[in-house]
Amino acid sequence: MKKAISLMTLLLVCSATACAQHTNGNHHTATPAETAETQEWARQRLAKSSRHQEWVKVKNGAREVNSFVVYPEVKNKATAVVVIHEIFGMSDWVQSLTDQVAEAGYIAIAPDLLSGMGPNGGGTSSLDRNAIGQKIRDLPPDQITADLNAVADYVSKLPASNGKVVVAGYCWGGGQTFRYATNNPNIKAAFVFYGPPPTAGADNAIDKEALARIKAPVYGFYAGNDARINATLPATSQAMTELKKTFEPVTYEGAGHGFMRAGDAPEPTDTSAADYQKQLDQWKANKKARDDAWVRWKKLLTAV
Repeated sequence: MKKAISLMTLLLVCSATACAQHTNGNHHTATPAETAETQEWARQRLAKSSRHQEWVKVKNGAREVNSFVVYPEVKNKATAVVVIHEIFGMSDWVQSLTDQVAEAGYIAIAPDLLSGMGPNGGGTSSLDRNAIGQKIRDLPPDQITADLNAVADYVSKLPASNGKVVVAGYCWGGGQTFRYATNNPNIKAAFVFYGPPPTAGADNAIDKEALARIKAPVYGFYAGNDARINATLPATSQAMTELKKTFEPVTYEGAGHGFMRAGDAPEPTDTSAADYQKQLDQWKANKKARDDAWVRWKKLLTAV
């Protein structure tokens, strides 16, 4: 029990720093606190799901992208949501979130973008926590785009799909979602959860040339206590307005970076911890942000 509580605490603490990355959304410097250890609460929730879940290998040229797919229990063909994972790679929480998207009525697919990058051609599960951050930092941008293109094409052609594809990403994946919107004109919407916009040049200025290629609306979900990411919002909003692109950011006050995961975790219960009240207050703020973000996200998905 204490081990589970300490892991949860670590994940909550990591929320503020776990996704530290340069603002081009592709490079990341791993910190010792980062972990891809088992999130048992997420694994248990996933195991209780009645929805059909399966792993598929999506071909991207010579590459095979190991991807987790969950189908909704609906009568009609559904829109597909591509879920782009955090800097932690294909974690238990990402798989649980993918199942929750299917619960909302959508075909959900989460590609392990570290597929083939680990020992003996393995992915996230073959790497230790330090190696995951390093490998993600070094992923070639063109490979990421090609992997996502292959996954989007695959899921759009499933018999249960209505052909519409949207993309959602978290932390590092949020930055990749914004960047992917500049590279695929066929997606119907991009949902950026606390991720930076595409940047270019030595000064990491907003890449207006890239933003000009965006065809889909971009919806942002940001944490009030996340100055690093929020510092990019004024320039991003200005650039998107000048380019006449749809960008609708919402900031959830009191929440920390990574609130979709931190607010999904169980409530802290170790009342003997010196910082228990601080943990509890932060969890409550993250949970409220997560719940409010879900309401907004589901409403936006319905309109796609």
